[in-house]
Parts: sequence; C-alpha cells; structure tokens
Amino acid sequence: MAKPELTPARSRARGKISGDDYPWLKAYPKDIDWGMDIRPVLLTSLLDAAVAAHGALPCTYFMGKRLSFAEIGRLSDQAAKGLQALGVGEGVKVGLLMPNSPTFVVFYNGILKAGGTVVNFNPLYSQEEIELQARDSGAKIMVTLDLAVTFEKVEALLASGALDKAVVASFAALLPKLKAVGMKLRRGPTLAQIGKSPHKAKIVAEMDLLANDGDYRRPAIGTDAVAVLQYTGGTTGTPKGAMLTHANLSINVRQVMAWRGQTMREGDRIIGVLPLFHVFAMTTVMNFGIGQGMEMILLPRFELIETLKLITRLKPKMMPGVPTLYNAMLQHPRIRDFDLTSLEFCISGGAGLPIEVKRGFEAVAGCKLTEGYGLSETSPVAACNPHDRPPKEGSIGLPLPGTEFSIRSLEDPNVEVERGEAGEICIAGPQVMAGYWNKPEETENAFVGRFFRTGDVGYMDEEGFIFIVDRIKDMINASGFKVYPRRIEDVLYEHPAVEETTVIGVPDAYRGEAPKAFVKLKEGARATQAELLEFLRPRLSKIELPAEIEFRDELPKTLVGKHSKKELRAERAAKSRSA
Repeated sequence: MAKPELTPARSRARGKISGDDYPWLKAYPKDIDWGMDIRPVLLTSLLDAAVAAHGALPCTYFMGKRLSFAEIGRLSDQAAKGLQALGVGEGVKVGLLMPNSPTFVVFYNGILKAGGTVVNFNPLYSQEEIELQARDSGAKIMVTLDLAVTFEKVEALLASGALDKAVVASFAALLPKLKAVGMKLRRGPTLAQIGKSPHKAKIVAEMDLLANDGDYRRPAIGTDAVAVLQYTGGTTGTPKGAMLTHANLSINVRQVMAWRGQTMREGDRIIGVLPLFHVFAMTTVMNFGIGQGMEMILLPRFELIETLKLITRLKPKMMPGVPTLYNAMLQHPRIRDFDLTSLEFCISGGAGLPIEVKRGFEAVAGCKLTEGYGLSETSPVAACNPHDRPPKEGSIGLPLPGTEFSIRSLEDPNVEVERGEAGEICIAGPQVMAGYWNKPEETENAFVGRFFRTGDVGYMDEEGFIFIVDRIKDMINASGFKVYPRRIEDVLYEHPAVEETTVIGVPDAYRGEAPKAFVKLKEGARATQAELLEFLRPRLSKIELPAEIEFRDELPKTLVGKHSKKELRAERAAKSRSA
C-alpha cells in the first residue's frame, strides 16, 4: 500500500515546512500552530458538547426571551425525529427560509441530526429566485415561520409543486408571553392565516412535528457528507450551491476558535446582526457561538438603534459584521450616548474594510475591529489579521491554520506570480468546499489543482500578509489599463464629507470603459462633483479618475449589508435599453 501524501500542515508539524515555502509563517501568531491537527467532526457534535458542558446556560436571546443550551438541544432532537417521520434521512435536502430566530438554530441542527442537508434561503429573494433555488437544490421540504412575508413565498412553492411539504413554526411562541399578547393587540408583524391556506394538507405545524420524545435514529453518515448547500449570491450569473461538508464547517469553526485564542467565560455573548442564512453569520455567529458556549443575541433584522441599545444593555463581547454595519454605527449622530465598551473583538468581512471606518469605529468603541476574508466556498473564513500585533492597514491578514494562499497569474492560473505582484487569489485548505451541486463543469473551472480560484485580485507581501485589490469581475478596463474600483473607493472615504461610496465601470466613448462613483454624503455635509474630483486628482492617476460622480441619499445594498454593484449595473443597463 502506497504511503499517503502528507498535507502541508502535517508536513510542517514534522519540521518540513519553512517560511521560505510559506511566507506567512514568518509573522504567524506565536500562540497558534499553523500546522495544528484539527480533526473533523459531525457539525451537530458542537451542540451536543455545548449541551453537556453548558446545559443550564442561555444559548439564545430573542426579543426578550432566553432558551438554554439544554432546551435548544432537546428541541433539535425532537426536530430530528419529527423530520425523520417526514422522510428526511441521509442526503435529503431541507430548506430554511426565515430571519434570525431560535427556530433557525433548532431546525438547522435538527436537519443535520436527521442526516439531511440544510439549504439556506434568503427570505428577501424574489419568488422566482427562491423557486429556482428550490428546484436546483432538490429541496422538497421547507421550514419557515408563520410570518406572512415568509409563509406566502413558501405557500407559492407548494402551489407550483416546487415543494411537497412545509413545516411552519409560530413566531409568537418565540416571544415572552406578555410580548406575544401585545403583538396580537398592537400593530406588529403580520401573521399568515395558515388554517385558510388551500394547501394546508401539505403543511405541518411545528408543535405537531416536535410532539415526540426526541429519540431520533442516528444516521450512518461520515464527516465527508454534505451538511449545507450554500448558494452563492449570483453576482456572476446563476447562483450555484457550494457543497459544504461536516468536515468543512466543523474545521472552520475550530480554525476561528483557535485564531481568537480565548476560552469562554460564563456570561460571554455574541450578537447576531447578520442573517444566519448567510455563510458569514452561520459560521462566525451560530456555529462559533455554540462551539464556544456563548449566548447568541439574535436580531430578526438590522435596526441601528435597537442594535446599539442591545449592545449597551446586554454587553456582548463579540460582533461579526460587514463594513457598512460599522460605518452606520460610526455615523450615528448620538453614537457616544451608547455604551459599546463590552465589545472586545469585532470582525469585519464580506467586503473591503475602509481604513477610515476601521479607525473611526475603534476610536468610538474602544475595541479591535479586525478584518478577515472568506467566501461561501471556503465555509467561509480563510484569512484574518493576527491578534498579537498591530494589523497591516488594508490587509485581510494571514491564512488560518492549515490554509494555503497562492497568488496566480491573471493570464494563466497555473503560474504563480512573484511576491508583491497582483494576481488571482487561490486557496487550498480543509474548509474549501467539495464542489458545486450538480455543476461538474463549473466545479472543474473553479479549481486549479487543489487550489480554489476565488475571482479576487490581490497580492502577498514578504511576510505572507494578503492584500485585496478587487474582484476580477469588478475590474474596469479603461483604455487597456486595469482600474480597480476599490482603490478609488478607499480614497473617496478619506474625504470628510463622504459617508458611503461604491464604484462601477460604465461605457465610455473614449476610454471604452470608465469608473463611475456613487456617493452618499454624511448628514449635514455638502460637496459637489467638482470638489470631490479636485480632492481625488492628486491621489489618483488620470485613468482612475471617475468620469462621473452621482450623489444619492442611499446606496443599494444586499441583505447582508454589502454595497450592491450588481443592482447599480442593472440600473445602468436598463437606462441604456430605454435610451
């Protein structure tokens, strides 16, 4: 029998890897072993371990009501048995379509305990997008809440035949008793009339599904089984389902835990502002929070004032977020009226973190705002700035344990570029997906050897720190030169009147394509296009100067809070067609 090839991490553990081969080892945190042995486990073992260790402690806080780890564990066992009675077993796909809530946590783990695969759905997607994803994934059962805004979309899927069954949970049951009564008496979220649905024969009430002893059949699955189908945002075309295995997700949680390097203290909390159906929050809020035994403060949607009040009152230690979230807090005129001092560790991902936002938020909150990097296809965290030294501004940091970064030529991905030269960021590691669901050609094109091609342009310095330049698809080709929107955005953020900005490429008669900047000004601030261009001229090359700057009261964003270049491009295309 041939001797198995050593992985780079294991080779390093045996003294075979040096900083010459892997430059990030030169600056790696001294208390973290890049070659550490992280063994994969079934993702549900994180909750089982938390129940055993912290059963009586609170697991979730939702609109004033707490559930303990023991309660969440018991409910997920009952969900598993109830789902198995509906036919859920090994590899059966079950959708989750709901905002952040304890129900999400319960059924996410219940589906996995039953042996099934979770398919995350964005409730704000259009009906057409949701149906396309349901049919592509093969999910025939959907779990949702009895909120009209979510149930109506699920009901339409039952009507079209895209779904066979829907499990509907009570929103009011998630609330404290007085608040539940008040919701019915006062104007609150609109509840669906489930009993009047023409498809009620296909609907299973959560209370009926959970009416069992929780003694479910343990599935005979391994850690290579697909735990989650995480659909990409579709910014490059039809969304694709990244197959994330139990190994991918459980190892990524352990990688993040090792990177944070702190054990849980009783009473530690993490606030979940980002939606759990998004891979960033799924890992860094839910799975990480459970793995660390932390209480999760869950918000059904982001409301700035409510978020600030909860931080002040409940004093969470951690808050994962996107740059626009931190910027929104920073720009609030009464931000200093709130107490953010409990925050010890905030991580920013999903988009580039402008330097001015990082500095400003750290000054106001008094905590580190650390930039990390990841994708749906990497479960998602692949890199993060170290905690034991000042970060290199503008860098996404160093690879997580066991993770390799390789910068490849934009012309030929088989060729690795010189250190400091920009190219496509490629990643190999145990958190990299198994492939795209039912898309072998796209899977093959997404890899070069064992390295996943991210589609991001960046470079690596001599110490292994990675810097993002931009997305390949966002790159603007102006007169044959490569122009990166992020470079322009970073400079615009330096202007004292600019609150938010995003840049796209637009057709240009002379240059072929030219940058166009969209700007939201700070409240009470004034600036003209001429003034901003005057500010940019000494800081940008002529080819990088925007051909136009458009001011807006709001910039379009995705549900996660990232600026939506896709929506701006679609607006531009629609105007061109109607012209």
